[in-house]
Amino acid sequence: MAKCVDLTAETFEQFTAQPLVLVDFWMPGCAPCRMVEPILNELAAEYDGKIAIGGLDTSAHMEVAMKYGVMSVPTLVIFKSGQEAERSVGAKSKAVLAAWIDKYL
Repeated sequence: MAKCVDLTAETFEQFTAQPLVLVDFWMPGCAPCRMVEPILNELAAEYDGKIAIGGLDTSAHMEVAMKYGVMSVPTLVIFKSGQEAERSVGAKSKAVLAAWIDKYL
């Protein structure tokens, strides 16, 4: 069963180079981030093989967050072949996130 991949500054570029990726920029202690995490793990399992889902701790890898202009968490970004396609800021329901992903499938 797939779940979100823990990303680092070292693995970020290679991970986002895949055909379709969703990255959760999060931070420890962020209540909305904790709400989104189990939803993203469920979606990672349900969409296994269609989209890769990963999370980046912005407090540990601030340079990546700064590079992508992440100003608040959670920020969710869909990448297509390494390029940002769309972003969403704030916690969202599973239904909203699934519909968002479906736009890119």
